[in-house]
Amino acid sequence: MLWKTSGNSKTDTSQIILVDANLLIYAVNEDSPLHRNSNSWLESALGVQTTVAFSRTVLCAFLKLTTRCGLLWNPLTPEAALAFGMVGNLASDDHFAALAIEHEAELCSADGDFARFQPLRWRNPLVPST
Repeated sequence: MLWKTSGNSKTDTSQIILVDANLLIYAVNEDSPLHRNSNSWLESALGVQTTVAFSRTVLCAFLKLTTRCGLLWNPLTPEAALAFGMVGNLASDDHFAALAIEHEAELCSADGDFARFQPLRWRNPLVPST
């Protein structure tokens, strides 16, 4: 897992945010109606005193999907996608949920399917809290 840590060097697992590929894709896809909210949330998350984690599986999905013709109106070039440092192996939601549970991380995704995994702590940062 790749980490971006703010604050002190000791990792507090209650403050880990594990980000899903869809949020990264929305953040770079200016044609998406979710671009502005996702990009704003991601920039905010990276700027606070917490740990933001990107699994290699998510980073690989980002690379695969953002460079694929037909998915985005303006796909990224492989060089542009790699500039984000995205490499790794693709895995399914259950693997990603297990990773978050194992590390006691909060998984952030716009994919509501994560609600089926218990005791996963997950939220969609693009939906206002009630």
